[in-house]
Amino acid sequence: MRASIDGTVIAEAAEDELIRIEGNWYFPPSAVTPGALTESPTPYTCPWKGACQYYDVVTPGGTTSDGAWAYPRLYPSAVERVGRDFAGYVAFSPGVTVG
Repeated sequence: MRASIDGTVIAEAAEDELIRIEGNWYFPPSAVTPGALTESPTPYTCPWKGACQYYDVVTPGGTTSDGAWAYPRLYPSAVERVGRDFAGYVAFSPGVTVG
């Protein structure tokens, strides 16, 4: 599967490497194109996953603010709930095409 904006691939991995949570595909960190993400200062804490790190997605066509997010340090109950450790896995906002 790929995550892309205007034809620029920002992440790519086999579907069995991804995790689907609440309708979003989470890509392993190794699947993300180097340089495609820069940390955003936007704060958020999910009540069941923990503190979120938002990222701006950078492509030749521009920057999508808060276009991606990850949970670097999950609550232990989140891993139990999902059945896999997805710490650091990256999901993308609706402005990013995933498929």
